[in-house]
Formats: sequence, C-alpha cells, structure tokens
Amino acid sequence: MAKKPTAKPAKATAKRASAKTVKPRKATPSSAAGPMLLSGGNPQIAKGYGDTPAQAYIAAMPGWKGDVGRRIDAIVTRAVPHALKAVKWNSPLYGVERDRWFIGVHCMTKYVKVAFFMGQLLRPKPPGESRQKNVRYLDIYEGEFDEAKFANWVKQASKLPGEKM
Repeated sequence: MAKKPTAKPAKATAKRASAKTVKPRKATPSSAAGPMLLSGGNPQIAKGYGDTPAQAYIAAMPGWKGDVGRRIDAIVTRAVPHALKAVKWNSPLYGVERDRWFIGVHCMTKYVKVAFFMGQLLRPKPPGESRQKNVRYLDIYEGEFDEAKFANWVKQASKLPGEKM
C-alpha cells in the first residue's frame, strides 16, 4: 500500500518576511521629467544613431555641462560638417565613418570628459593620459573651455582612422 504524502506544517514566514528589509526600486522618471541621470550626472540615453539621440543627450546634460555639450557639438559640426553622431554606452560619439569614432563625450561629477580615441597622434597632445595606448582625454571644468584648441584637435582627429566601436 502506497503512502499518501503528508502535508507539511506551514512555516512561520511572517517572522522571516519582517526581518528581511526590502528596498524599494528607484522610480524611473517619466518622459516629461527627462532622462534619468546616472552616477556623476551622466544622462541615461538609449543607444541610437544620428543627431536626435546626440541632441537628447546634450539636452539632458545637467547645469553648466549642457552649455559645454552644446558648444562641443557646434564646434564638431562646424569643423567636420559631414560628422556622424551616435549615442552608445550613454555617451555621444562623433565620427566620419559609421562605427568608427574620433571623439566621445561623457559627463563626470565635476567636469565633462572628452575622449580623443587617437589622441596620442594629435599635436599638441590633449593633456589627459589613458591606460589605452592611443587615447587622450580633455577634462573640461566649469569656465575652462579653450574652444580654439578643442577645434584644432577635432579637425586633426577627424582626419585620423576612427576607433571601431
């Protein structure tokens, strides 16, 4: 004769549930509130190609960084009228060939970081070093943006082979 499974007594889960602290998830902002800002104030923008995602990123840059973003975009567009734009990894990228980029922009807590992907070949070199062989950085702090020097680097960088990403 087969044994019938016996019902196990219900465990006291109320005590366990109350001991476990459950943190509420952060609410994602509605589209009216704009994109969510990630650590350091970097806007979270969906990956995409073209001017629209790049402009969405720039519009979402907080405070004075938004002005720097608009100036960067204007300088790149003026210096390299045929430049392609995209947003990948929550950063706008600029290039002359699809998926080959010469600069990328990223909001940090206290500055805007511009990565020149072949910056080691620029003259003079952008000041920020990288662990990557060819990359050089320009950190732009509030009130410290040498547009003429930046435009020169952009023109040089656009003529170099882009970084495939």
